[in-house]
Amino acid sequence: MESGRATLLREQQLKDQFDNLEKHTQSGIEFVERYTKFVKERSEIEINYAKQIKNLSKKYQPKKNSKEEEENKYTSCRAFLSTLNELNDYAGQHEVIAENLTSQIITELLRYLTELKAERKSHFHDGRKAQQHIECSWKQLESSKRRFERDCKEADRAQQYFERMDADINVTKADVEKARQQAQMRHQMAADSKSEYSNFLTKFNQEQNEHYYTLIPNIFQKLQEMEERRIERVGVSMKTYAEVDREVLPIVGKCLDGMTKAAESIEPKTDSKQVVESYKSGFEPPGDVEFEDYGPGQSMKRTVSETSLSNSRGEAKERPSKSKGKLWPFIKNKNKSPKQNKEPLSNRFNEFMASKPKMTCLRSLRRGGSGPEDFSHLPPEQRRKKLQAKIDDLNKDIQKEMDQKDALTKMKGVYEKNPQMGDPASVDPRLVEMAMNIEKLQSEVQKFEGWLAEVEGRLPSKSDPPRRQSGLYETQNSNSSTVANNCAQDRESSPDGSYTEEQSSETQVKVAIANTPEFDDEFDDGDEETLPTIGTCKAIYQFEGNTPLTGHNEGTISVTEGELLYVIEEDKGDGWTRVRRNEEEEGYVPTSYVEVLLETNAKDS
Repeated sequence: MESGRATLLREQQLKDQFDNLEKHTQSGIEFVERYTKFVKERSEIEINYAKQIKNLSKKYQPKKNSKEEEENKYTSCRAFLSTLNELNDYAGQHEVIAENLTSQIITELLRYLTELKAERKSHFHDGRKAQQHIECSWKQLESSKRRFERDCKEADRAQQYFERMDADINVTKADVEKARQQAQMRHQMAADSKSEYSNFLTKFNQEQNEHYYTLIPNIFQKLQEMEERRIERVGVSMKTYAEVDREVLPIVGKCLDGMTKAAESIEPKTDSKQVVESYKSGFEPPGDVEFEDYGPGQSMKRTVSETSLSNSRGEAKERPSKSKGKLWPFIKNKNKSPKQNKEPLSNRFNEFMASKPKMTCLRSLRRGGSGPEDFSHLPPEQRRKKLQAKIDDLNKDIQKEMDQKDALTKMKGVYEKNPQMGDPASVDPRLVEMAMNIEKLQSEVQKFEGWLAEVEGRLPSKSDPPRRQSGLYETQNSNSSTVANNCAQDRESSPDGSYTEEQSSETQVKVAIANTPEFDDEFDDGDEETLPTIGTCKAIYQFEGNTPLTGHNEGTISVTEGELLYVIEEDKGDGWTRVRRNEEEEGYVPTSYVEVLLETNAKDS
């Protein structure tokens, strides 16, 4: 009985151990699931971070055909663009981290969890099966033992009954024989139960020994190995977690090195030179302002400095203009000065000059005029750069068309040699089209080269003599001076010697298109008023003016030292005096080159 109690106790303890192991292994599985969830959330964070970084890089990328794209010529802007590109690559490495975490850890752990759960279930199933088997053997042993005990008691009672019957003289012999046979049968049954009990006991002991020393230890060993593999797998995943980050560090380092290199490539002096080149106008600074003496009855004429726009801005505020044309400082007038004394309208053909030129200017504008195609709205230096860039682009297009034409010509030759490959006549329309395109592009190049030659011929150089200057407008060629004077009829002279413009959009349009060939053609035959003589002058130095050979200083006249000339317009403060040699020859000479003697009535006026 004591051994039975010990067996029951061991069974109970074994059952408790299985319950503890089941709880522990379930806790281990939950830990792996929690770690997998952690890595998954980290992967999602990396993906979102990479997405936000890429969006940030894309947001600050320069837009096409925008001011930001034009600023890329500066080293600081290019460095920032390189930083954005490196940042985009940096974001890509975070995407790599997310992908590696998913493929190397999350996917593997999810697959391992499925296998782990199946293995754990199998081991505990085997344990429960072994436990049920030993419990069943124990019950069979107990049953045979109780039967053996019951049969032994029945045999003892049958033996005692037989002995009583045999000692009693009143009992018949038949009854005694019956009692004896019953006792022998009970003894046989007890012997059989004993033998069965003995067999069950031997079998149980063998099974119990195998259960406790073979089956259960093996199951526990497998559970232990399973748990160790789980812990090892978690450790490998944690190591992989760190290696995934370490693998991208070299590329991340290169991205950071690229950002550092971009920052070190910034050159402030180069950027400042770019700004100078971008906004350099090419205008020549104005000449010195001469001293003007004060005389009785003669008022001082105030002149506006051509280097300052403050006065013109102030006038613009007082007298808003509808024109969008630009008034460039230091602009050159190579023909005739726009600063002309406005005489009474009755002496200047006011109706003809006030109506017809305006209508003609507008007609020229509708026909196209010069327009912005020649970049005439830009300062000379900027205009030259734009024209040169346009010519370069056209030459590239011509070269491209010529290359395509050569390729088609070769293809046509191949077709002529091998008619089975294609019809040579099928290439002719395309060749004709390309020839027309090339001719058209070459005409465009010639047109822009003409404008470029005009600009380069007009740009000031250090060796050029002083030229007639105007603080407002620059005309395009010598033939446009008459038109400029006609279209300038609407200008009014202010008391201080400076000039204002009429508040008329037509006048502004005239000034903007005064350089068009159509305008010149229509007014070449127009009559120009002959200005009266207001005095005389004597040349104290020789001056080379505009001649067919030089082609410089349009609107000026050559004088020799000591030559006497008539003054028809005095110096307005710009350093030039208008003189006449005869009825057909007149122009401007530097005021410092002549000695002017004005008539008395002209001075008084």
